[in-house]
Amino acid sequence: MADDVVGVREVKSAVRTVEVLEYLAGRQANPARLKEVADGVDAPRSSTYALLKTLIGCGWVQVDESGNFYSLGIRVLIAGTSFIDSDPHVRVVRPIIADLAARLNETIHLGRLDGDQIVYLATQESHQEIRGFNRVGRRLPAWATSLGKALLAERTAKALELPRRLQALTPHTITDRQDLLEDLERTRQRGYSIDREENTLGLQCYGMALHYGSPAMDAISCSVPLTRLTPEHESKILDALSGARLRIEQSAPLFTR
Repeated sequence: MADDVVGVREVKSAVRTVEVLEYLAGRQANPARLKEVADGVDAPRSSTYALLKTLIGCGWVQVDESGNFYSLGIRVLIAGTSFIDSDPHVRVVRPIIADLAARLNETIHLGRLDGDQIVYLATQESHQEIRGFNRVGRRLPAWATSLGKALLAERTAKALELPRRLQALTPHTITDRQDLLEDLERTRQRGYSIDREENTLGLQCYGMALHYGSPAMDAISCSVPLTRLTPEHESKILDALSGARLRIEQSAPLFTR
């Protein structure tokens, strides 16, 4: 962790608290045993147990009836909701993607790049049946989503924050770095990214970066089942996405990092 303030040391207990919460968040719907948490943050079981008990008392962690499995508590949801509600870009984007979803009758997402992950900040679902499972707060590998690839394409190859091994979410996920770089170059040339069943089978997604900051941190996408994707519908989606992006960029405040 970077120390940007000269003369100020990290508070180790605070760092360890954040590590525990991030570890549990990374497990998503899979609660963890004490040993797993301790191993995950590289800490002794005794101190990890004491920290978990403290977090349970504060509502940031919960434990199941057996007392063996730990997961995030309701306070995390409250904090996350507060972040979403106070973000000026989300406030601008929400009504625009709601209008876009209504016009296309497809599911529209807003995501933000966080390292090598894409975090979903807003979702407006289609009224039609769709097999996607993206929800607000969910994190996915950036290289496996149209949102992420639209944002990765905004960066040079040297600036990309990618792990050595690219995890595959489906048989169609790009896992070779050179193949990904070539895909990102095609994205730059087209002006939008395409995810062909790379994180969800049966879905094709189109993503466009939002240029209210440099480099872009946010993107919008449209997910459509392959069963109803035609050349005419694809053209309609891309035109509508481009128009929505322009509306957002003209309305959004400057993104400062």
